[in-house]
Amino acid sequence: MTLITGHRGARNLWPENSLQGFRNVLELGVDAVEFDVHLTDAGELVVIHDATLERTTEGQGPVRALTPEARLNVKLKDSDETIPTLFAVLQVLAAADGLPLHVEIKSDETGTPYPGIVEKVAAELAAQGLAERSYLTSFDVTVLEECRSVAPDIARLVSVNAAWAERQGGLKRFIGQVEGLVEIVAVHHELMEAEWDMITSLLPPDRLCVWTLNDEALIGKWLERGIGHLTSDSPDLALNLRGKIPAAA
Repeated sequence: MTLITGHRGARNLWPENSLQGFRNVLELGVDAVEFDVHLTDAGELVVIHDATLERTTEGQGPVRALTPEARLNVKLKDSDETIPTLFAVLQVLAAADGLPLHVEIKSDETGTPYPGIVEKVAAELAAQGLAERSYLTSFDVTVLEECRSVAPDIARLVSVNAAWAERQGGLKRFIGQVEGLVEIVAVHHELMEAEWDMITSLLPPDRLCVWTLNDEALIGKWLERGIGHLTSDSPDLALNLRGKIPAAA
């Protein structure tokens, strides 16, 4: 069965990476929830996608510069909520017993990994009893290698799109590099379509995730192919379609 992941909670339905979104996405019956984590200079782990505040909040500047006090005064766009901490998000998601969590380790506004973020995220997952059902995710192989070193018992997922694959020397080389490092390889849908035969010659469909699909026709196409995992900003649509496609159920 294709497993449906709510992307950044479910950002087409509720504010991106918001506690409201995480609470509500659990009611949909998704198979996993994806979200992003940054580390501030003050030592807080915060859940937000971008390394800067402008796109998803009413604030400005780099996420890393937020103090705890300032964070509480920065509202998410189209919401009365503020940027949540990882602790708060995990408290919400812990209520869904056994639900896998895809925790993306982000980098700062210069593209540099935050020193110590892997240790801190792994420790928070362990403290809340969620390590065994989590995946630490990244595009950056060096970050995932650190994840394996620091937290070898937490599963890992790597993401790749065409631009990133080209920077790594091509998709085939990249898959060969990560095959023994991660449990799941998440490929942007356009690259997955273009390289489907090559990809599936190297990895079985249950180890593949296609992202990020929000169009009914595209979702249906990948469900019919029997892809292992499908990430969507509209997981309600994907779940509804899965129930209608025999190959996906």
